Amino acid sequence: MLSDVDVNVNVKIDAMGAADIPAVVALGSGATTGQLQEELTRPWALCFVARDSSARVIGFVLTWHVTDELHILDVVVEAELRRRGIGRALMQHALTRARERSAVHVYLEVRRGNAAAIRLYRALGFFTLAVRKKYYPDGEDAIEMAARMDPDTGQIMPGRDEVNPEHV
Repeated sequence: MLSDVDVNVNVKIDAMGAADIPAVVALGSGATTGQLQEELTRPWALCFVARDSSARVIGFVLTWHVTDELHILDVVVEAELRRRGIGRALMQHALTRARERSAVHVYLEVRRGNAAAIRLYRALGFFTLAVRKKYYPDGEDAIEMAARMDPDTGQIMPGRDEVNPEHV
C-alpha cells in the first residue's frame, strides 16, 4: 500500500553528470560505466539522479525522449531506501520533463514480479499494454505499461488495461 511511503524524505533531483556514474553503477541497476557514459552523450537521453541531504546519489532514472514519446528505461533506488517516495519523486520528475517537451505517450517495462513498482506506476496513471514473455535475461516476463498525456494540459489521461497480466 502506498500509504506507508515516507513523505518526509528530503531529496533533490537533478541532471546526472559524468561524476555521478560510479554512484549510479553502485545502485545495482545493471548499467555499466560505459553504457551510462554513452547515455550522457545522446541528445534524446534524459538522465536524473536523486540526492539525499548530503548530496549522495540514492536513486536515478534513465529516459529517452523521442518525438512525442518518453521511454522510461530504468528507475533504481538504493535498496535500503525503497518505499520512501524516492522512486515516485524520480518518476514525477521524469513526467514533468516529458510535459515540458510535449510528450504525449510514456512507456516502460517492469518485471512481472515487481509488485511495488507496478503499484507505483498504476498510482501515477499507467495501464498495462502487454506481457513480454521471458523479456529479462533471467527469463522473467515484463509487463509493458503506458500512460497518455493530454496534449493541451500535459495531465495523465485515464487509460484502460489492454491485457490482464495475471491471465497471460
